[in-house]
Amino acid sequence: MLDRLSPNAGSRKPRRRKGRGIGSGHGRTCGRGQKGAGARSGNKRRVWHEGGQMPLSRRLPKFGFTNIFREPRQIVNLKDLARFDAGAIVDRAALASVGLVARVDRPVKVLGEGEISIALTLRVDAVSAAARKKLEAAGGSIESAPKAGKKPKVAPS
Repeated sequence: MLDRLSPNAGSRKPRRRKGRGIGSGHGRTCGRGQKGAGARSGNKRRVWHEGGQMPLSRRLPKFGFTNIFREPRQIVNLKDLARFDAGAIVDRAALASVGLVARVDRPVKVLGEGEISIALTLRVDAVSAAARKKLEAAGGSIESAPKAGKKPKVAPS
């Protein structure tokens, strides 16, 4: 069975054999046109190079800005917290150990999607209003977490 496998008809084209005579259609200049850098060996013209024309990136207007201080938050929904035992303390390390967040050094925000019926103690960086309401209705509590990625300051000796 495996010895009879073959690609679909028309899915594989033969490679172009350049420089094999005028009759091949790719003889003489081999599809490189006439003279110039593109016809020479060793030409490394970038794909976005426009030959001296004003580049597209400079023809388009500038807009917006990027806040270099923005900290991307890792998102966890309430429905995902149901896997913890009642009374458990849920912090970044606990979330990372069960695979709900990728990094322990990045801030975490809990959103209110889904329902929760067990009382948990959350130690995360941010909690949405809907998540806070649902968690407190289930008997849980929210404590402030230490800043993500910040090392504790040591008093000078």
